[in-house]
This record gives sequence, structure tokens and C-alpha cells, in this order.
Amino acid sequence: MKIHMLGAALVVAATGAQAQTVGFSQIGSESGWRAAETTVTQQQAEERGIDLRFSDAQQRQENQIAAIRSFVAQGVDAILLAPVVATGWDSVLEEAAEAEIPVVLLDRMVDSDESLYLTAVGSDLVHEGEVAGQWLVDNKPEGECRVVELQGTTGSSPAIDRANGFRNAIEGSDDIEIVRSQTGDFTRSGGKEVMESFLQAEGGGDNICALYAHNDDMAIGAIQAIKEAGIAPGEDILIVSIDAVPDIFQAMAAGEANATVELTPNMAGPAFDALEAYMADGTEPEKFIQTESALYTQDDDPMAEYEARKDLGY
Repeated sequence: MKIHMLGAALVVAATGAQAQTVGFSQIGSESGWRAAETTVTQQQAEERGIDLRFSDAQQRQENQIAAIRSFVAQGVDAILLAPVVATGWDSVLEEAAEAEIPVVLLDRMVDSDESLYLTAVGSDLVHEGEVAGQWLVDNKPEGECRVVELQGTTGSSPAIDRANGFRNAIEGSDDIEIVRSQTGDFTRSGGKEVMESFLQAEGGGDNICALYAHNDDMAIGAIQAIKEAGIAPGEDILIVSIDAVPDIFQAMAAGEANATVELTPNMAGPAFDALEAYMADGTEPEKFIQTESALYTQDDDPMAEYEARKDLGY
């Protein structure tokens, strides 16, 4: 597989129909969804006969940069990158381009020039936030609704876009107000810890109408904090989050969560398809390959959804 930088364009000289060796720089395993993405990516690679070289960055950008440089040194055919933050990638992506190795982004975007990566596979993160916000607009109780927000990793594209999308949806509702917003770093422990501080600051929870969490894992941690405070999650405090991991469906079945927006963990399938077509005859994919986002509530047989997802590696 050969790629040459000609101005802002990538020109392919195909040597085969499929990447045989692919490096995968994964953010880490901060959430059940992230673990499922890793598992599904490994499964997709195995099914296609691809040698997947996996690197866990433990949520540190410097580890991802080192991994990409290692993949370049190894001469892999392509690189999959799930970037921990959006900024700071120009130099290492330029190194990959100079080495004629295509990079595909998974589930998160970067601020670098589009010429430095082949395509990006992901959901519309702003739309995810809008779906969550619209659910709250449609389902909140009468009167003022004070919302606390558990944000994702500071500086990451999901945290930025899911926050903006939610605000887009509630903008016209004067009776909905985000009163507190803090990062829980996409982890259950972070969600629990921050929710404890929210409860303490908001009258023990009496002043909170709803929680919006940028992912299900933070919501699940928050549910634990709410229960320990003697409050009924899903009733006294409405809970809407994003990802659709198995455990949130268990929480919905128990009446402890209200809604989740699905983020499919299968980003690798479309990524490998794009790489295969590109390497076969130089077909360049769209710069963004969008996956579907669906809303699930307590009315959608949450235990059946749990059973369908529980063995995917979450």
C-alpha cells in the first residue's frame, strides 16, 4: 500500500485489496462502550484475516502518539486511531502520511487538516446530544427543571459535541436550566464522585430535576450515588445518557434510568470496508462515515436489549 502527499491530496498506488497489518491505537478502557469497541474491532479484524496490532493508551495522548510512531516504524499497512482529544495530532499524522500509511479515525474527530487522514467513522455527536436533550424537553415534569451534567473527558470531541447538542435541544425551553456541569472523565467512578458533589451542592438532590450524562458509565456511577443519598433515580431525578451499553438497559429495566442514545461499537467494520476499497482500486471514501444513533427508553423492552448486547465485550 503506497500513499503520497501531493499538496493536500492523497494519491493511492494499490498493491492489494486489503490491509494485512493494521495498527490500532485505542484510547483505553474507560467505559463499557470502549471495551466493546475494542472487542468488536478485534473480531472484525480476525474475520477478515487482518493482523491487528493493538495499543492501549490508558487515556493519555502521549501514549497514542508513541504508538502511532511505533506503527509507522513497523511499516503497518494502515492505522486506526480513536483519539483521546481533538488537538495536537498534526505532527504525528504528518509522519504517517510521509510513511505512506493511511489513518482512519474511529468514533472521535481531530482538528487536523482532512488531508492527514483517509476517513473518520463515527456517529453525529452533536445529534446524539440533541436526541438526549429533546427527550428531556418532551418528558420533563411540569415546572422548572434544573439539570446537572456529567461531561466527558475535557477537550474530547464527544464531550464538546454532546454538550453543544444537548444545549441546542433545550435552547427554546425557558424552564430547563443546566445548573451544574463537570467532567466525570467518562468513568463510573468519576460519575459517582461528581454526582455526590452535585447532590451535596443542590440541597441533597432536592433541587435537581434531571441528570444528563455524556455516557452511560458515568450515569451508572451517578445512579449509585443517588441511591446512596436515599433518592430514587429515574423517578426523583430523571436520567438520560448516551452509548446504550448493557448495564444501562438493566438500570432502565429496574426503573433507575430513563433513556439512552445508542452509539454502536462497530466502527471498525465500516473502517475496514473503506480501507479495502481504497487499497483495491484507490476509491476514496467520504471524509466522514456516519453510523446511526437510536433512542431507547423504558418502553423498548430494556431486558431484551440487555440480552442482545451482553456478550459484545462491554
